[in-house]
Amino acid sequence: MKKRGFEKINKYIMVDFPMPERKTKTSAGYDFCLPEKVTLLPNKLMMVPTGIKAYMQDDEYLGIHIRSSIAIKKAVCLVNNEGIIDSDYYNNADNEGHIMLPLLNRGEGPLVLEKGERIAQGIFYKYLTVDEDSSDTKATRGGGFGSTK
Repeated sequence: MKKRGFEKINKYIMVDFPMPERKTKTSAGYDFCLPEKVTLLPNKLMMVPTGIKAYMQDDEYLGIHIRSSIAIKKAVCLVNNEGIIDSDYYNNADNEGHIMLPLLNRGEGPLVLEKGERIAQGIFYKYLTVDEDSSDTKATRGGGFGSTK
């Protein structure tokens, strides 16, 4: 049984780009590389594809963080500061669980990010719930990005 990991979504299955990986033995984050070249316009939000989906245990989530070198050197931020990918986002009906990055170019001109460039990091986290929070009464995810009500 698979515990946690990454897969390409179907649209990018034949695209050659690096899968998320830790670069050192004590790195917490798995670097996400872009599957295609992207141009970010200044002061415009863009949903940037990663071509990746993540699977994990029910009591885990994947936190998505901008790489500090991208934020500092290229003035790019992840609009929501940390993206939270829930375990039931994997293989959802709307978008197969495709992890998208809401990026904002805070620079003064267009910024080109190259295919294969490391842009974000994913860190798996465990989470806790409160007493009387029964999963039996919760809804089942019915869609993709922003689908929980």
